[in-house]
Amino acid sequence: MLEHWLCLRAIDGVGDLTIVRLVRAWRSPEAVLCASRDELIQSGCSPLLADAIRRGPDRSSSRSIEREIQAIEREHVEVRSVLDSRYPARLNMIADPPPLLYITGTLTEQDELAVAIVGARRATAAGRAVTEELSHDLAEAGMTVVSGLARGIDAAAHRGALAAGGRTIAVLGCGIDRTYPSEHEQLRRQIEERGAIVSEVAMGVAPHSHHFPRRNRIISGLSLGVIVTEAAVGSGSLITARLAAEQGREVFAVPGFVKQDTSRGTNALLKEGAALIECAQDVIDALLPQLEPALRVRVQPSCEKKVSGDPLGKEEQLVYDALSYDPSTVDDVVASTRLSVSIVIGLLLSLELRQQVTQLPGQRYLRT
Repeated sequence: MLEHWLCLRAIDGVGDLTIVRLVRAWRSPEAVLCASRDELIQSGCSPLLADAIRRGPDRSSSRSIEREIQAIEREHVEVRSVLDSRYPARLNMIADPPPLLYITGTLTEQDELAVAIVGARRATAAGRAVTEELSHDLAEAGMTVVSGLARGIDAAAHRGALAAGGRTIAVLGCGIDRTYPSEHEQLRRQIEERGAIVSEVAMGVAPHSHHFPRRNRIISGLSLGVIVTEAAVGSGSLITARLAAEQGREVFAVPGFVKQDTSRGTNALLKEGAALIECAQDVIDALLPQLEPALRVRVQPSCEKKVSGDPLGKEEQLVYDALSYDPSTVDDVVASTRLSVSIVIGLLLSLELRQQVTQLPGQRYLRT
């Protein structure tokens, strides 16, 4: 029963590692709570911890457990334990899996083919564009994209997968009944329709800073590999990459301009041995040999850019070639192409309608 899991978790001194170790040994949290003091000590508990388990949660904690169970039922939240056969198999194999996963939306077998994409919250326009392209192509190839719903790169990763009609999973650093940041409420709802929101944090708990490093191990644990598209030195994204390496996952990085702060972290990863990637197919090529045949056949080739509609006209091609993944103004394009302002604006609108370019605030444009 869920109540037994929550009771065990509410006991002082019983951390996640201890819970997982005990319930795996005793086969259920109820058996742990019913074990004698001597049996608990024989299973590796200290006398103080054994006494605490025998006492169980205090009255205040018991009331909190009752309220949490009511909230879970009211919000229609699914909870899977580490002993549940539907618990994500890859996550279950890490050294410290979450004892409980709170889920809204739906986790499916398809999510065994998952890749995480993480990066800077203060991402550049180029970083967001590259992230959306990678995420879109990976999702289109049949892979689930995992990220953390944060501003910047995380949001771009989720949006790219959704744009491809693919699956995406967001891992929260707060209670699953909260959305952080709050402006991503609509994005969260879209993810729930096409994937899942996941958290290990109890219902109602705010997004405290110490939750996020723990959250990162779930992002990497759910995935075959982790892609870092932009990251400053010392960022949380690099923590995710380190955890991925410790978990035996592949680590990928997108190279960036050496003077750009948000590229210093990714370039450092490349120096340390991360795989350099330029497109989704680079990721797929690295991961395919690791997959069982049954999973391998579900992955479709990606990365070859699909050109929709008629080929670009001469002047359209000229304007397209003048753009890059760094935002350009209309004046920049005029200076490069020597076309008039009115013609450039018309051609940019045409390219935008053909989804060849994206307009950013301030009438800046970049390739897509």
